Amino acid sequence: MNAMVDPFVAVSRRSLRGIRFCVVSTLFLSLFAMTSNVRAADASELDGTADLVLRNGRIYTVDKSQPWVEALAVKDGIIVARGSEADLKKWIGDGTRTLDLEGGFAMPGFIEGHAHLLGMGEARLNLWLADTRSWDEIVARVKDAAAKAAPGDWITGRGWHQEKWDAQPAKIVKGFPTHEALSKVAPNNPVVLEHASGHALIANAKAMEVANIGSDVKDPQGGEVFRDAKGNLTGIFNEAAESLIYRALERHRSTLSEGARNSRTRKALRLAMQECLAKGVTSFQDAGSSFEMIEAYKALAGEQKLGIRLWVMVNAGIDDLRENLHRYRKLKRYGNGYLTLGGIKAYADGALGSRGAWLLKPYADMPGQLGQNVTTVAELEQLAEIALAHELQLCVHAIGDRANREVLDVYKRALEGRDKRWRIEHAQHLHPDDIPRFAELKIIASMQGVHCTSDAPFVEKRLGHDRASQGAYAWQALWRAGVVVSNGTDAPVEDVSPLASLFSTVTRQLADGSVFFPKHKLDMDQAIRSYTINPAYAAFEEDIKGSLEVGKLADIVVLSKNLMDVDPVRIRDAEVVYTIVNGDIRYRKP
Repeated sequence: MNAMVDPFVAVSRRSLRGIRFCVVSTLFLSLFAMTSNVRAADASELDGTADLVLRNGRIYTVDKSQPWVEALAVKDGIIVARGSEADLKKWIGDGTRTLDLEGGFAMPGFIEGHAHLLGMGEARLNLWLADTRSWDEIVARVKDAAAKAAPGDWITGRGWHQEKWDAQPAKIVKGFPTHEALSKVAPNNPVVLEHASGHALIANAKAMEVANIGSDVKDPQGGEVFRDAKGNLTGIFNEAAESLIYRALERHRSTLSEGARNSRTRKALRLAMQECLAKGVTSFQDAGSSFEMIEAYKALAGEQKLGIRLWVMVNAGIDDLRENLHRYRKLKRYGNGYLTLGGIKAYADGALGSRGAWLLKPYADMPGQLGQNVTTVAELEQLAEIALAHELQLCVHAIGDRANREVLDVYKRALEGRDKRWRIEHAQHLHPDDIPRFAELKIIASMQGVHCTSDAPFVEKRLGHDRASQGAYAWQALWRAGVVVSNGTDAPVEDVSPLASLFSTVTRQLADGSVFFPKHKLDMDQAIRSYTINPAYAAFEEDIKGSLEVGKLADIVVLSKNLMDVDPVRIRDAEVVYTIVNGDIRYRKP
């Protein structure tokens, strides 16, 4: 039997008894049955027989009033009781499924606080380059793809990062490779390979030709087209300049039939949701989708074919938002609680790896370079007005210290003391003076633990020791200042695994064993909260998820190790044994 249930196939529920922790005979799983009234249930309204009882476990509730219980009961997707084995016996009837945890560890399902669901799936359908260790290896993969492609077919990929290669190519311009090798191995195919950060790409000569880009191309606002010393295009398009290539790719994709496009989208989403469930993710905060993509989510939610819960930020232009947002006012806990449009996504700057992060002082490894302001302050202020008018959270990507300061200033002017739980996505590099401002303005710091250990090898090169020490991934300083810190992975930039991100959050340990400014580590309780109740709070959803309390959704992950008792360096050895959404087992370890 497959360990993973296809999140697009609804399976009829049957009553099962005696499902053991390690021995499971036959599972009939219903992915999507759920009460339509998602609220804090009153157990007195329900009869005394549960659908599911987890027993004989070490269940960490993330509820300070009762942090640990041995058992809990679920009915109609809602937790109706928790406590000792004796307390829960009365909830077990002939139709009750039971999971004997055999002393195992369970906790609230992980809430991915910032990632890109379609991007995760698309990354699996295209060339995945995150594991490459050199430019030559990437060129070889493109050569293989070109040998299988028809002339004119686009070859796309993502995940490369020049700072993580074992060796650099012979020709480097501004720290990046150039297109010549790609153009040689794929002369008849447009090639576009996105940087791991998503904030730069490299295109070959054919892609630039199809996009009608010549040496006279102008840098767009908030972007840069790289050139060598002779003025020749290198193929690197940084930040807003990416759109020059992507417009051509979108023109190509628009020639495909609607059925083909929909089929590809659904396949990508299926792959992404399966990966999330396998890694214990029960809720997912999608950090920027178009109206078209939100319609696709809405269709799946209406068909009861979303396997995880989605809270979505819409990413669109100002005119597009003004024209279309009114149609989505009621898209909250839609499809029996699986889909909410909760925020507007915007970008203040780019990424540190591509030197697009907007800094107060120049890059240490490129004097004179301050990064990119990709959305003007005036435009951010207009987006703030739109967010307030539509009662949505404003969620602005800000990585550099200048970007974070400018966004905080915009928020201060727009909110005028009101608490709307607006967010700064990433908040990676902060000036110490701005850390208490997050708390003063009640701004959520939506951060990604795994970015710290992934980026650390080049952070000091970009910022210098003092700036990196004071404000790079300053989780503990933010926490102590009273800021709500939410965790995540930014997948597909990083692996969506919460366990990998938790490891980074509590150890800040790099591959070579060194620790990146340990004063900013979180302890394990803080880290778990950053992956459960904090991201729930960051989405105005703490009333229904984020802790295992009576009346909340039965979204639970069972792990092979007790995170509250494990040596932090062994966190990554833990495995997801079960992922439970709405009281249904949607993944079990093979």
